[in-house]
Amino acid sequence: MSHEYQRWNNCGPATLGMALSYYGYQFDQYYLAPILRPDPEDKNVSPEEMASFARSLGLGAVVRVNGTITGMKRLLSNGFPVVVEQWFIPHPNDEMGHYRVLRGYDDSRKAFIANDSYNGPKVWVPYGELDALWRVFNRKYLVIYRPEDEALLKSVLGEDWDERLMYARALERARKEVERSPDDAFAWFNMGNSYLGLEEPEEAVAAFEKAISIGLPWRMLWYQFGPFEAYLATGHYEEVLRLSESVLRKAPNLEELHFYRGMAYRALGREDEAEAEFRLALKYNPSFKPALKARNSKRGVSSTATKRR
Repeated sequence: MSHEYQRWNNCGPATLGMALSYYGYQFDQYYLAPILRPDPEDKNVSPEEMASFARSLGLGAVVRVNGTITGMKRLLSNGFPVVVEQWFIPHPNDEMGHYRVLRGYDDSRKAFIANDSYNGPKVWVPYGELDALWRVFNRKYLVIYRPEDEALLKSVLGEDWDERLMYARALERARKEVERSPDDAFAWFNMGNSYLGLEEPEEAVAAFEKAISIGLPWRMLWYQFGPFEAYLATGHYEEVLRLSESVLRKAPNLEELHFYRGMAYRALGREDEAEAEFRLALKYNPSFKPALKARNSKRGVSSTATKRR
């Protein structure tokens, strides 16, 4: 597996390039960044966006949550490197999203070996440290694989191949964490995301609001958008606008938030404002499929021919 140190905001592209190198592809961050994040100031490339690009190459890719240390070791021992989404804390109160590629482990050291676009090509990550940083993102991970290995991957993932079973297990895990520590904002937030995965948005809203009331790091909603999805699904359109406005003050170029604002305005019957938000989303990412679909649906144009990645 190759290694590449990231440049500004290029953690996602650099990490994806490293993961793809395992399968023989040689894409550096300078090739991938304009595809994954056309706006150089874009702070977020999601695991789903990386998975979509991998699929465009003919590879398979799955994004899952509620990963475990044992599960990661099982994937690695069967030949599947794993991209994990986690917190990075270079200084106090300076938390941000970060990716690493797990490529091995050593039980004698109780640590994974990772390629890290910020820290280097052979970073030892203790099991406990990984989980502490990983749980902020509901322990989300990406597995890229050759299509002929799909049956093996299904066997390795077991019940987590089924998304509904996976979210049910994630919800139960978050509930137990809340029982142990009722003021754990990340556990409440993970409950919200797991409820969303189970299509229970009312419960998701309650969990997200509890997490927000306890207090979340200031960059949290640059990377995770569950509260906006839950508010939209439950008709809390003004809350979408209020919460997104507070986030956009510090990160105005998050195309996802402009999309959610557009959907909220549309639901409120304020189509001109909705259209303005969709235009902003596409200004920052001209290939952003949800905004393209929203604009086309209003115009009565099929969006099935539009492929994001």
